[in-house]
Amino acid sequence: MRISFLGLLCIAFISCKTEPEHTEQTKSITTPIESADINYDPEANLQQLGITLRTPSAPVANYVNAVRTGNLIFLSGKGPLQANGENITGKVGTELTIEQGYEAAKVTAINQLSVLKVELGNLNKVKRVVKVLGMVNATSDFTDHPKVINGFSDTMVDVFGENGKHARAAVGMGSLPGDIAVEIEMIVEVYGN
Repeated sequence: MRISFLGLLCIAFISCKTEPEHTEQTKSITTPIESADINYDPEANLQQLGITLRTPSAPVANYVNAVRTGNLIFLSGKGPLQANGENITGKVGTELTIEQGYEAAKVTAINQLSVLKVELGNLNKVKRVVKVLGMVNATSDFTDHPKVINGFSDTMVDVFGENGKHARAAVGMGSLPGDIAVEIEMIVEVYGN
């Protein structure tokens, strides 16, 4: 009986001794990330960059432009629809150069910012651009997809600063709807409700 009691006492002592270390690890993992810079102002950045947002195009099939769940907004793929109502079309690598593809991705970034503005009312509510999927309408031998999608990524960083840096995939497609040059979707995190 004494051996059992001493054994239980040792186990209890060891458990108590290791408990604070586990608690410390949990605390360090759940410590919140620093808040945004007080100078963070995407709306002002848009004006400085001369970017004018427009009414987003309506979905062309059975989907919506954006879905919010919690503090994340998932934006459907958008293409390079220009202010004149025409898309930038063609395959990068034959009909379009890398630079023209880059511009198409930049136009697409503005279109996605337009969707975000409608969803949030103010782009200052964007905490972070989380993930971008960039699809390039390209020939099978074209391999510079990241250089094209940089048009989108660079615009996000220009508007949101460090908060615009994101995880990304840039891939080639044999074709895209309407022969558009690029289609890009993204996920953003927003502040509060």
